[in-house]
Formats: sequence, structure tokens, C-alpha cells
Amino acid sequence: MDFAHTERPLIFGIGGSERPAGNTDIALATAGELVRSRGARFDSIQLRDFDISPCSPCGDCNSRTLPCAIGDDTPAIVERMKRADGIIYATPVHGFGLAHLMQIFIEHVGVGHLRFERPLANKVGGVIITSRRYSDSNVYHQLVDNILLNRMILVGSGFPALMRNASAVPGMFDTESNDALERMVHRMVDMVELLRERTAERGEPVLPTVDVNERVVRRRGHPVRTT
Repeated sequence: MDFAHTERPLIFGIGGSERPAGNTDIALATAGELVRSRGARFDSIQLRDFDISPCSPCGDCNSRTLPCAIGDDTPAIVERMKRADGIIYATPVHGFGLAHLMQIFIEHVGVGHLRFERPLANKVGGVIITSRRYSDSNVYHQLVDNILLNRMILVGSGFPALMRNASAVPGMFDTESNDALERMVHRMVDMVELLRERTAERGEPVLPTVDVNERVVRRRGHPVRTT
């Protein structure tokens, strides 16, 4: 496998707000501008524009060996995630929790598609939370847990990107959260560039990916397939 990178780094943004041109869209677009200012590429989607089915009552998610058979747009989104070097999740807080579009997505994509081979391993993750005031840190940590579950790399960058706006006018009016967003994006691009550089030098991933998933029995740090 050739680990030399000929294209510029790619960051993929996933927006989870139902509201076009709202706080979440503005924050994600700002992240895209910052990514491009570093000479990297930025691609993004809004989940409201896609058909994402909620998990159904079939009940075989933990026993099946193939991705979810529900026909929706999730597989196409997964392919775009796989092509990226880094992924930013951006979502508002609704009802003291994760907005339902993002909640449905991470449930379906996680258990139905990502758990088999952990294809997001070693990608750099980032989180943007928009809210009026309450529960933003709780929602932030839920997405951080999801990033770590998928074996992505989370880079410390100071304060988390918790974008608060109590006004009725969409926008980014809080100086501290704006600074946090900028720091996060720059640190993400820094880490992506470092990983690509070291991977090209080594001719293999910097962090091993042989441990396919959590159902593979490990022995002395190395996976042993049971089938």
C-alpha cells in the first residue's frame, strides 16, 4: 500500500441542525473557512438534506456481520467520512441533549456501519456545539465519547468549541467561543499534517489498525481472529 499523500488534507464537516443558516451552519462554515486558510480542503454536509433512517426494531445489530441493510443515504456518507483526514461534528443542543438529526445519525452509522472495521481509526476529530446556554458541555462529551469509540484522535486545543448565542439573531457573538473554534481547527490541521508526514516516512500508519474491532479477542496487545 502506498502511504504517500499527493492531495491536500481533507476535513469533512457534518452539520446536525434542522435550521438552515442558523448558528450551527454559521459555525461549521466558519470552520471551513479556517481549514481552507491553511491550504487544506473542506467538504461538508447538512444531515437535514439526507435520508437517514433511525435504527429499526430488527434487533440483530450486535450479531450481524454485515453493515445495516436499511436503504438510506448513510452508506454514501460513510464513504465520504472514510476519504477524509479529519471529521468535525457540529450540532445544536435541543431539549438539554443532542439534536435529533445528529442523534439518529451517530446511532445508525455507529452500530450499523462503523463498528465492523472501525474505518475512522486515526482520523482527527473535532466537535462544535451551538446552544443558547444550557447542557452544551454534556452534548459535547457525548460526541467526544463517540469520537474515541471510533478510535479517532482528539487533539487538545484549550477550551472546547461551545458556541453560545442567547439572541434571536443567528451568529457568532461570543469572543471566547470563537477563539476556541479557531484553535480547534488549527490544531486539527496541524495533527493531520503531522500524521500524514509520519505515515509517509514509515510506510505504515503511525498507530496500528490491526485490531479490527472490539469483538476481536486480544492477546498480549495483538488481535487474534476467532473466525
